[in-house]
Amino acid sequence: MAKTTPGEFVRQVRAEANKIVWPTPRETMVTAIMVLIMTTILAIFFLGVDGLFRFIVNWLLSFAG
Repeated sequence: MAKTTPGEFVRQVRAEANKIVWPTPRETMVTAIMVLIMTTILAIFFLGVDGLFRFIVNWLLSFAG
C-alpha cells in the first residue's frame, strides 16, 4: 500500500467532498414529511398488533384463573 502524505490526503478529501450533492431545502422537507407519515402509520399498526396480542393473552389467561 502506497504511503500518502498529509497534504495529498487533504487534497483527496477535498476532491471527494466536492462530489457531494446536497439535497435542496424542498427535498429535505418532503423527505421529513414522508418520514413523519410513515412513522405515524407504523405506530398505529403496532398499536393494533399490540392490542390484538394483549387480547389474546388475556383470553388465554382467563382459562388459567
